[in-house]
Amino acid sequence: MKDGWLYIVASKRNGTLYLGVTSDLATRIWQHRIGAVEGFTKKYGCKHLVWCEHFENLHDAREREWQMKKWKRAWKIELIEKENPEWRDLWHDINR
Repeated sequence: MKDGWLYIVASKRNGTLYLGVTSDLATRIWQHRIGAVEGFTKKYGCKHLVWCEHFENLHDAREREWQMKKWKRAWKIELIEKENPEWRDLWHDINR
């Protein structure tokens, strides 16, 4: 089974957030960055990777996504700020 990634992309600090799952984080974030896929992230400009978590399999990442989709926005912001207080775009960290 493939590894999985749960991630949050944002339009800007404290801006619009999108929570997603993928098995190929670098490719998926690149797609968000260039607006390759029509939908929510393109419409709202969510292209900055501000948080991510690795899972040994995609199923576990999806389960965590389902849990976190029920979270309040404030909880997601708290999670981001705990690990990435400056809301740095982590794209450069994963794309080395």
